[in-house]
Amino acid sequence: MVTLTPAMEGFVLHWGEMGTRWGVNRTVAQIHALLYLSPKPLCAEEIADTLSVARSNVSNSLRELQSWGIVRVVHVMGDRRDHFESMADVWEMFQVILDERKKRECDPTLAELRRLVADAEKSGKKDAHTHERLTEMMNFFETMSRWYSQMRGMPTGSVIRFVKMGNRVRKLLGLGA
Repeated sequence: MVTLTPAMEGFVLHWGEMGTRWGVNRTVAQIHALLYLSPKPLCAEEIADTLSVARSNVSNSLRELQSWGIVRVVHVMGDRRDHFESMADVWEMFQVILDERKKRECDPTLAELRRLVADAEKSGKKDAHTHERLTEMMNFFETMSRWYSQMRGMPTGSVIRFVKMGNRVRKLLGLGA
């Protein structure tokens, strides 16, 4: 069992709460927080004992975190059990999470919008308002998807510099500070 400091416990609890707001199971988010803060890889039993959750819940949660690509299995010398660790680089971790959210949420929505716009075009003038609204939404998703792909193609250091530019980007665009 890992002994949590007050700061660790606070982060684990908060990350679990935030996870529920982001549509992620609380336990999944808490396990991620624990692994992110842990200085060493943890086995499932240590995670279950530390967070007082069922071992089966830990196993399912670890599979979910692995499917997102933010937790991986590692092996510890002299121990046959699987141990788990979180990505350490927060920028890389959030890029991976954004990639997954785009793949799971935005890409299917864009595909459905394209299908619906095509269907609305077939129905002609009788559904012009719906066609217009769906086309606006589709164009938005296409623009954001292209922008995301362009940003994702940038090296992490460049993304960090871009984000830290803040209001300077507004000035470059002639929008003032």
